[in-house]
Amino acid sequence: MSSLSTHARRLLSTTLLMVPLLSYGQPKPAAGKTGSVVRTAPVIVGNAILSGRVNGVTADSIAVSIRDNPLDAKDKLVRVRLNFKGEFKLVVPLAGPTKADLVYGDDVAPLYLDPGTDMDVRFKGSDMSGSLKFKANDVPTGLSTKLRNGSNLTESQIHRLQAANANNYLVEADEQFVENDGFQVLPDNIQLYEAPFLSFLEYRRKHQLFFLDDHAAKQSFTQEFYNYALAEVTYSYANDRLMFQDLREQVVNTEGRLKMGPTYYSFLEDPGLLNNPNAIQSEMYHEFLLNYVHFAVAQDKHQRSDPDFYPASYALASKKFTGTTRVIILGRILQESFRFGHVKQSAAMLADFQNYDAKGQYYPTLQDDFNRHKEFAIGSPAPDFKLATATGDTVRLRDFQGKLVYINFWRTTNGLCLRDLAYAQELIRKFEGKNIAFVNIALDENEQAWRQLVTVKKLPGVQARIAGGGLRSAVAHAYALQDVPTYFLVGEDGTFVNTKPKRLSSRAAIDEINQSFGKASTYTSAIEFSGKK
Repeated sequence: MSSLSTHARRLLSTTLLMVPLLSYGQPKPAAGKTGSVVRTAPVIVGNAILSGRVNGVTADSIAVSIRDNPLDAKDKLVRVRLNFKGEFKLVVPLAGPTKADLVYGDDVAPLYLDPGTDMDVRFKGSDMSGSLKFKANDVPTGLSTKLRNGSNLTESQIHRLQAANANNYLVEADEQFVENDGFQVLPDNIQLYEAPFLSFLEYRRKHQLFFLDDHAAKQSFTQEFYNYALAEVTYSYANDRLMFQDLREQVVNTEGRLKMGPTYYSFLEDPGLLNNPNAIQSEMYHEFLLNYVHFAVAQDKHQRSDPDFYPASYALASKKFTGTTRVIILGRILQESFRFGHVKQSAAMLADFQNYDAKGQYYPTLQDDFNRHKEFAIGSPAPDFKLATATGDTVRLRDFQGKLVYINFWRTTNGLCLRDLAYAQELIRKFEGKNIAFVNIALDENEQAWRQLVTVKKLPGVQARIAGGGLRSAVAHAYALQDVPTYFLVGEDGTFVNTKPKRLSSRAAIDEINQSFGKASTYTSAIEFSGKK
């Protein structure tokens, strides 16, 4: 659990817990020690109950956030107000075990809930991350009580105890490994070479596997939670290892792509790695499988900018995966194809997807997503604009008709944007004399600060600014901007070529731009656009 900023880092990181890549099918039993048996209580559709108290109230409400549908970005939020004592009671309807988040002010803590969960929740309002504790309601506590009752707990009491154990485990695991940068994949260790990076992964695996097995040995978990925890362990490791080569290329700008040893990717041959029904609740499992598809398709010489990249990904996932795993990963591939603008191909794949989603559990969500993104299809016209430049002129997108246009929406107060400035001049120099224009559009409200930075840094390319409004401006709305930096590649004919190009600081941006010249004519849209945007 963590503040929102650290929570975001956890979501971006591929690190949670590590376990040896020895068993991707059935979970490794937590046996061999007293009290280590994983007990399974009956799973019943119903409610999870969280009641308790916040000591030193700093916010007026508390909430639980749940994502019922792994393909729907919108979370279901169950929120209640605290009373004057800081007390609360949350009743959360559930259709089965699920990962969730506890939200209080700017703090977010991981939860694992299932029907029958009934916990007392307590923490300090000023320090949820350091004080959160869970206790099962209506379960005898204390040594003498335990001795008197022995093992004569009801199934409901056992289940509530298991739920509290699971959530206390998540709290401790988060503090031990997620909040500790020493166990994170960060630039310092991404810059390592193959052998020391694998040594780092082994070090993490040793400590985090011990942590998981030690808790499983001392406490009672439901089988569903143990499966979930083990999947997070397994696929965090697999994903970190799979993505290392790509991450290193992005971080290390002074070297070429690292060539891996002949056995580095051998772990992908494990027969139980791809189809693991016990891992279906794990978002890390989904993330790994999506990255695996990208990796496998790239090995077959398909580039993301190619029109057939996502159809090839869809076809591979259709063959490699089974059951619910296949449906979810096909949906993830479709969502990526929507966002990257391959509308003609996406429309055909979306129609085929209904063959796999017989109950219609995911198709409506994907259809809505498709409709939201189709205006940014590759081959559709990029919205025109008229903006003032730093030199006092005005510029329109139509002024660059006949040229490839790299559009960079940025802000002088954004750290990622400022980091890219150091690479922009070199990139533009590499394309000097080529048929391309680099158009940088600032969303700064402070015109003077923007002009000063442009002048002092002698920023290259076309420098323009949206006069007032920032993300609320008409231009930002036309390009559906939600944050900066955001980039677009517009073809020589004024249509989108790539709605998610590589950043200015990425070494891969050079190859991507070179591959985009003349590409506009190779794309056609299956959507009929009425009028101009």
